[in-house]
Amino acid sequence: MSVSARVLIYEDNPDLRASLSQLLGSSSDLELLAALSNCTRAEEDVRLYQPDVVLMDIDMPGCTGIEGLRRIKQVAPQVQVVMLTVFEENERVFEAVCAGADGYLLKKTPPIKILEAIGEVRSGGAPMTPAIARQVLRLFPKPMPRQQPDEQNGVLSAREQEILRLLVEGYSYKMIAADRGISIDTVRSHIKKIYEKLHVRSMTEAVSKALRQGLT
Repeated sequence: MSVSARVLIYEDNPDLRASLSQLLGSSSDLELLAALSNCTRAEEDVRLYQPDVVLMDIDMPGCTGIEGLRRIKQVAPQVQVVMLTVFEENERVFEAVCAGADGYLLKKTPPIKILEAIGEVRSGGAPMTPAIARQVLRLFPKPMPRQQPDEQNGVLSAREQEILRLLVEGYSYKMIAADRGISIDTVRSHIKKIYEKLHVRSMTEAVSKALRQGLT
């Protein structure tokens, strides 16, 4: 990341909170604003700290991470929220996606991958571990019949359809770049065009639309 990202952490486990704080605090690309044990004052916290990214524990006493996510998105929809969870629960994944989560990671995700995920979400991506990505795909309705060619004409190029298919399969930006033999910047450019053409603002929306309309 060329510009330092301001990060706020919500995690009720003191050991993990300390570990995440140390990880983010040691990164020259990130500014750790605070590491809090609960999100009961999420709206006030966001106004006070003005984060770019929030790492949100999904299970916390008093106010769950999903409720905290909803509150943050209501007052600051531009803030990107990455959920952290221990388990790959279908119901929780569905709730978080519907509430506007920008990413979804398991707590056992390696530290370097957490840092990469923050960079990815700041670049317009929606970081998810492969296991979580598969869960998300199962949540969406089965594809509708493909539109007729004349209805799709000019919507997505062949390369853009390839990129979208890989997103649907849970590939990260780096994996797509390696698979297609292109740079990450080129991947970002393609994904930006996909978002524009499909009139969506996130990978979750793009994947949902692709599955519903049979675009891949």
